[in-house]
Amino acid sequence: MAKVAFLGLGVMGAPMAGHLQAAGHEVTVYNRTASKAEAWAKEHGGAHAATPAEAAKGAEFVMACVGNDDDLRSVCLGDEGAFAGMSSDAVFVDHTTVSAAVTRELCDAAQEKGLHFVDAPISGGQAGAENAQLVVMCGGDAAAYDRAAPVIDGYAKLCKRLGDSGAGQLCKMVNQICIAGLVQGLSEGLHFAAKAGLDGRDVVEVIGGGAAGSWQMVNRFETMIDDEFDHGFAVDWMRKDLGICLATANETGASLPVTALVDQFYKDVQNLGGGRWDTSSLIKRLRALDS
Repeated sequence: MAKVAFLGLGVMGAPMAGHLQAAGHEVTVYNRTASKAEAWAKEHGGAHAATPAEAAKGAEFVMACVGNDDDLRSVCLGDEGAFAGMSSDAVFVDHTTVSAAVTRELCDAAQEKGLHFVDAPISGGQAGAENAQLVVMCGGDAAAYDRAAPVIDGYAKLCKRLGDSGAGQLCKMVNQICIAGLVQGLSEGLHFAAKAGLDGRDVVEVIGGGAAGSWQMVNRFETMIDDEFDHGFAVDWMRKDLGICLATANETGASLPVTALVDQFYKDVQNLGGGRWDTSSLIKRLRALDS
């Protein structure tokens, strides 16, 4: 068992840290809203700290799951940042979905201090975090990854290193690119079925086990039909992620026409007031066009 710090206790981070504590690790948590860290420690029996540096002091592994590039920099750098509190040779594991550029920047900063940095974005949503069924895609030094993987396994069903620093974030971009197209296709399919007078549930029962089937279809079709979008990964977060994908595509020369289009569709959903709706709410945009 290891001494671990966990930074960020949102809908993903809180259950992830809880799994580590339940597995027998010695966990100290930090959250920007201190009351969340205090409540987590009371519920799970771990400790909480006032700053990332304090949480990271003496930790063998420091995990982070925060919001964006700037949030990640803020918990890593400066006198109160985690890097200032970490001991030499400790491993920082970043589960935030951020740009590959900030990952490489912070990896360099960590190495200058004798630390190791593993980028490890996650997929599986809130349910995956709560049920320890996340997919974790990693980049960074192989030896550091090998040390961190047994700890990550506390909340993962699959954890894999894809390459050097930034490779995990690039893989997460592929994940989000694929999801964007899948959700739009599913939205159009269900919308078409309804307009054509078909029962969407019957349709999915027939096509779900064939070539059209997907995780999104299995897990989201009923709530899409029922117009329920108060669960899962929010539109605002998806637009942040797709923005990273599109910016990186500009750098690499990749063509992402469908991703760019779906990003604008999500902008339409935001304009409908759906920034906090689940990403499957793309179907509401189609329904709004009919009204």
